[in-house]
Parts: sequence; C-alpha cells; structure tokens
Amino acid sequence: MEPWYAFMIPALGKGIRALSRLARHGGSALPGKVIEACDPDFLARTLAQLPGGVVLVSGTNGKTTTTRMVASILESLGMRVFTNPTGSNFTRGVVSALLDKVDMKGAIDADIAVLELDEAYAVHFVHQVEPKYALLLNVMRDQLDRFGEIDNTAKLLGEVARHTTGTVVLNREDPRISALSREIPIGTQCAYFGLAPAMRKYFPDDDNMHYDNMHDDSMHDDKTDAHGSEEAATLAEPDQMTPEPSADVTLDGLVDHGAIFRMDGATLQTTVRLEGVYNLFNAAAALTVVGRVIRNAPSDSKASAADAHAMLKALSHVTPAFGRGEVIDFHGTPVELVLVKNPMGFRLALASFDPAGHDTMIVINDDFADGRDMSWLWDVEFTTLRQTGVAVVSGVRAWDMALRLDYDQVHVGATETNPATALEAFLAVNPSQPKRIFCTYTAMLKVRTLISHLTKVADAGL
Repeated sequence: MEPWYAFMIPALGKGIRALSRLARHGGSALPGKVIEACDPDFLARTLAQLPGGVVLVSGTNGKTTTTRMVASILESLGMRVFTNPTGSNFTRGVVSALLDKVDMKGAIDADIAVLELDEAYAVHFVHQVEPKYALLLNVMRDQLDRFGEIDNTAKLLGEVARHTTGTVVLNREDPRISALSREIPIGTQCAYFGLAPAMRKYFPDDDNMHYDNMHDDSMHDDKTDAHGSEEAATLAEPDQMTPEPSADVTLDGLVDHGAIFRMDGATLQTTVRLEGVYNLFNAAAALTVVGRVIRNAPSDSKASAADAHAMLKALSHVTPAFGRGEVIDFHGTPVELVLVKNPMGFRLALASFDPAGHDTMIVINDDFADGRDMSWLWDVEFTTLRQTGVAVVSGVRAWDMALRLDYDQVHVGATETNPATALEAFLAVNPSQPKRIFCTYTAMLKVRTLISHLTKVADAGL
C-alpha cells in the first residue's frame, strides 16, 4: 500500500544520495537502504511503470558485464533502458539507482529495466517484482559462507525462474542451470544460450573443474568429448537420455578480438571490445535475451525491426564494465583491473590474460561482499604466472595469497597488506610497463579509488 508520504520519497532519496556522495560514502547502497525502510513498495511501484517490464540477470559469474551488454545493445536498438550499472546488486542498490533516474514525482523515463541481482537478493526482488525476463548465467562455488554448496545457489535461481512471467533464458551448458527448465511455470517460455561442441572445453563448469584437478590435461585433450572428458560429461549430464535443447544463440568460435556466433540459423562474426574469453560466452547470453525482448517490442518501434546483424553491431561497441577488464590510463601506462571472486572465474581470467609484457599484482580481501571463506584460492592453478612472477601481493589475505603462489612456485616480489602502500610501490617500479591487477570485489573498489586519487578515472556512479 502506498504510504501517505509517498510523494516525499523521491526528494528524500535524492537528498540522501547527494549527501552520501558529498561525504564520500558513495551513493550506491545507503540511499536505497533508507528508502526501503521508509517505503517498502517504492521499488515495485516505480518499476511497474515500465511498459517493457524487467530483465533480471543473475548467476555466479558475469552478471555485471552481461547486464551492461544487454542494456547497451537494447539502447543501441532504440529502447530507453534503466539499469544498475555500478554492480551494487542487492535490492537496495536497485532502489538507489532508481532514485537517480526518477523525477521529483517518482516518474521514470524508460521502456524497460535491465537489472543485475545477487543470487540471494534476486529472490527478495522477485517476491516484490515479477520479472518479464530472467537470464540465469551459471552457478559456481562463490561466497561459500553465504550460499553454501552450489546446489543451494541453484535453488535460489529456481525461485527466480518460478516467478518470471515472460521468458527464462538458461545456460544450456551448466547442468544445474539447464535443469531449472523444470521450475518454469506453464505459460512462461524457456530459451537457451550455449556453446558449439568445439568450444565446451574452454568453459568447464564447476563439476568439470574438480575433474580437471585430478586430470590436469583434460582441458587440452582434443579427443575428449563435449565437456572435456567422458567422466566429466557423466557428471555434468545426469540424464543422458534427454536430447540437448536447441539454443537461440551459440558461441561457435574465437577469433582475434572477436567471436563467431550462430544466430537464427546463420553463422556470423563480430569484433568485441571486451577482454577475456568468458565474456564471449556472456555475449551469447546477452544476445539471446535481447533477441527475446525485441520479439515482444511494439511493432512500430525501431527495436522490433532489429535483426542479428544489428544486434552484433551493437555488441561490438560495448565497453568493459568498471573493474571487469577496465583499463585505466596511468600517465601513459595502461593499468588493467580484473575482478576475480571464485576459483573458476580466477582460472578463466588467468587463461584469458597473457602475463607476458605486464607487471602483475594480486589483491585479496575477505569482506562480506567478497565472501569470508578464501579457501577457494587453493582450487586455482597459478602456474601460468611462473615465468613472470607476481610483483606485489596485497589485501587483507595477502599472506594467504603469497603462500598459495609459493606452492605453485610463483615468485612474489613483495607482500604488503596495505593496498595503498602496495599500489604505490607497484606503480613506481617499471613505470612504462603495462600493469594488471587481479582483485576481489572490495579490493577492486579500493584499488580503483586509490588510482582515482592519482589519475583520472571514469565516474562509475559509486
């Protein structure tokens, strides 16, 4: 029920947001937390204004970048999009982002919302707002202290599927995600994105990762089957009698700074501005949900006329989200920030970014947003860093990281728990050498803020 003081909420929220940013506390969460307490229906009431509904993006890896892709492509196709670009993916973060976009009467000028939601908060969200589209990416061991085993994470996403009214888009290659098709209610459509068989060895799921730990060469054996090995395929596909569902979009191949997709029965190639092979699979996910959205766009709209070529052209212009392969110019030297927050994400990042020609720094924190349990570092193989070594290790868990690297015989130049001191030393040595910093979520925010005190950094709206 709308409270009598609802007319004051936009002004109150905007005021809190402005004060929060002036006080350098950021504006991505606190205003939303206050407004959620004052007016619990503000979120649902405001999003109900959108004729195109809500696209909800969730899963363990790739939420921020995929959300950015979906929003950017839809905007390029002529739709007015509201999104939460900062990666603040709790419901309070969405409310804070809304406060930035609504006018003083609470009206929002947008056709559709594309929102990233944390796996747990996605459940809270769908109990307030039923999304028209849900894009469910993957489940991997992440923040074990919050979610427990990944089957529990899959159950959370199943709740999202049950509350989606239009189309649920699923990762065909993740057995726990594809199994959520059984949770989709009658009347809601199901669509998939996927990989061509030759691509699957590059994107092992969590079960395959454990198999790889026991069989180091499984990811590189061309004679292995679709999921990297016969045994792994058994783990990943419990129901071998079920035919593989067809996918709207599949990633068919990799090319230099680009990808080959199969869409609408045609094989098409495009360039991308996003680094990291994992982002090409995220692009297949984004293209799938965008395709479903434009099918339902008003017939007189520009978006309704878009085809696969237009979608790929729009994709080619998408730039990295902040901290996810973002490159910051530090007095002529590129400094690249790569977010890592679970074993598979770190492994794929190491496989995607050649350490040659770069100085490397690793910053590991264990705050709530990172997950307090850092034991997953022992599931990451760091041998690719042996040749170049790691110049500096920092963060709350710097010594844990240094110990892990030592077990993989990776030389560490220095270990410094204070990120400011560590960053200063890292940037001072070999000043013209490109830099790369792998960091957990809160570490990335800290490092990005520290760099912003030294050089110009794009405003991410934090």
